[in-house]
Amino acid sequence: MPKSLRLVASGEKVKIITVNAAGEIGRRLRDMGLSPGTDIEILGRAPLKDPISIRLKNYTLTLRNNEADYITVERLDS
Repeated sequence: MPKSLRLVASGEKVKIITVNAAGEIGRRLRDMGLSPGTDIEILGRAPLKDPISIRLKNYTLTLRNNEADYITVERLDS
């Protein structure tokens, strides 16, 4: 079931379904490699739950929750 990247627990592996951002933030997210079909792993969160650390395409990326809200994902079957 698709859900926001913000709601995914640490340690889960998910696939990006959609990136619902336009303009500058949409371009920035795409430039970071966040596009539909990309597999990512949630590495962890800061103590106050923002930002979120993810692993994709052999590198680590940190996103703020307001950025993660634009990304819809579904859980990968292990």
